[in-house]
Amino acid sequence: MPDLPVIGAQLTVLDLDRHRDWLFEKDRDLELPEFSMADILAAPDPFVAMARDKLDGWNGRLGIHGPYSGFELTVGDRDLRAVAQTRLTQALDVCEALGAVQMVIHSPFDRWDADNLSHGAKDRDKRAAAMLETLGPALKRAEDQGVVMVLENIKDVDPADRAWVIEAADSPALRLSVDTGHANWAHHRADAPPPDRFISAAGDALGHVHLQDTDGYADRHWVLGEGNIPWPAIFSALSGIKSDPHLIVEINEFHRVPEAVAHLEALGLAQ
Repeated sequence: MPDLPVIGAQLTVLDLDRHRDWLFEKDRDLELPEFSMADILAAPDPFVAMARDKLDGWNGRLGIHGPYSGFELTVGDRDLRAVAQTRLTQALDVCEALGAVQMVIHSPFDRWDADNLSHGAKDRDKRAAAMLETLGPALKRAEDQGVVMVLENIKDVDPADRAWVIEAADSPALRLSVDTGHANWAHHRADAPPPDRFISAAGDALGHVHLQDTDGYADRHWVLGEGNIPWPAIFSALSGIKSDPHLIVEINEFHRVPEAVAHLEALGLAQ
């Protein structure tokens, strides 16, 4: 058991009291989702104060889910890009206030890209450059602040697309995230590789994993064990990763987080 990976969770600030003992006993990693929302980013102080109070004495690694609604990182319109950059700056302000070391951001790649990004020799370079132009100010600040932004697969089909951006950025502040449920959807509905291959493809550029179960039809965020994701294959792939990614249960029913981790414990995969 001591050698098995310790699993953390995404929990709202309001759910921290319910899971305090579970979270604190192993200093499990934590991800706060509230700060993805523009209204909260505009006035984050009450949520920051509440989180700081409830996490007093906890020594795990803290991350937040960054903003994504209403924009893509490849946005070309300069006015809209400024909005995206403002949201990222606000989220980094929150990271600084909380001492968070990680922020999840969303990939813009999809099935269309998987079929069309190879038309021209420079197409992938152009997409990476567009993303990095949007991310530029936040990436520089994240480097200075010691925050790692992790690029999560959303509608991605080809894991190489996000890896291309990470390589182009060449920054310690930008790493990969794999969401097991999103990868399972892409595998079943868009002929992508299975979820464990998303993880092994990321290699030591992997900084974060969202653990959720699905049936491959939709983005279910079910408790682990309720879908068809092959968890032994997932953790076999993780065993070859040396980058110590945050392993975060991300399910819709926050009160069932310990149950989700108990499923992995029963399989002898994690604790």
